[in-house]
Amino acid sequence: MGKETAVEQIKKIEEELAHTQKNKATSYHLGQLKAKLAKLKRELLTPTSSGGGGPGIGFDVARSGVASVGFIGFPSVGKSSLMSGLTGTESVAAAYEFTTLTTVPGTLTVHGAPIQILDLPGIIEGAKDGKGRGRQVIAVARTCNLIFIVLDVLKPLADKAVIEAELEGFGIRLNKTPPNITIKKKEKGGIAITNTVPLTKITADEIKAVLSEYRMANADVHIRCDPTVDEFVDVVEGNRVYIPAIMVLNKIDAISIEELDLLYRIPNSVPISVKEWLNIDELLETMWEKLSLVRVYTKPRGAKAPDYTAPVVLKKDKCTVEDFCNAIHKDISKQLKHAMVWGTSVKHSRGQKVGLSHVLADEDVVTLVKN
Repeated sequence: MGKETAVEQIKKIEEELAHTQKNKATSYHLGQLKAKLAKLKRELLTPTSSGGGGPGIGFDVARSGVASVGFIGFPSVGKSSLMSGLTGTESVAAAYEFTTLTTVPGTLTVHGAPIQILDLPGIIEGAKDGKGRGRQVIAVARTCNLIFIVLDVLKPLADKAVIEAELEGFGIRLNKTPPNITIKKKEKGGIAITNTVPLTKITADEIKAVLSEYRMANADVHIRCDPTVDEFVDVVEGNRVYIPAIMVLNKIDAISIEELDLLYRIPNSVPISVKEWLNIDELLETMWEKLSLVRVYTKPRGAKAPDYTAPVVLKKDKCTVEDFCNAIHKDISKQLKHAMVWGTSVKHSRGQKVGLSHVLADEDVVTLVKN
């Protein structure tokens, strides 16, 4: 008998996990199994041999715009037609499967901000195991700021579950925030666990088992949430990406109003029709919210009105006056005396003097005053 492949080992562990009851006596063993599973999946996705095509190997795409949105979906769900309609970029669309065979970039302007749209080739079940071009597709998806999962309304939930499982298998966590856990290795003293909330989904034994599997015998573990074993493994692995996603439910022109009402109950979803171009405005507004972008307008000194034609677009977590200056030119912040700001980030409607650390809000107006 030859050596078991990683896929075979994964299957064996998944079967054992499914048949092992969780109790105090088995918790250490279960923790070990989950850690082994995560390691095997990582090895499968990041082969060390040449020609591997792990998460780092994607299609070469020149980046543009202030953010990127990746379109993922099974073949023939309308991804390419949606992209063509939004961007004017022709990603060859046809009514047969596997039309798009490489990543096609296009640009869409929303609220004055250029957003890059990436039409990724049709994903198939088993992508995370290296089938088809799945690895390259998901490698690009890992770098996106937002993912559109384009689904056919006639079978949205089944396809949604398959695609989410594929993305999860590649270390992509959709619409989730990273668990609030810190692990600090130390020289001696064993494993010390402190938690600020009660732990209901993971035991100390499972934590120790996971760390043991990663050869961590001495560490301080600080937990400020109630994680599952899988979420704890995610933190230990450290290579997970947390990306917002929108379920784009296409072909609503083929269903009834009652069915449409049911679709609206699916979290993080927007029902649309590419064929009839219905509800696209709502899709773009939801996209803007999920991208967490902030528009800031410039008002040159002495100008009567701000320039509303070309906003400086910043990320919500990086939108200080200093970030604003750096987005225009890296040397401006060094010469800045102060900035005058009008908008919701300041108290005074007539404008307010602020420094580099002031956090700007969407649609603020800024005048920079140099030394």
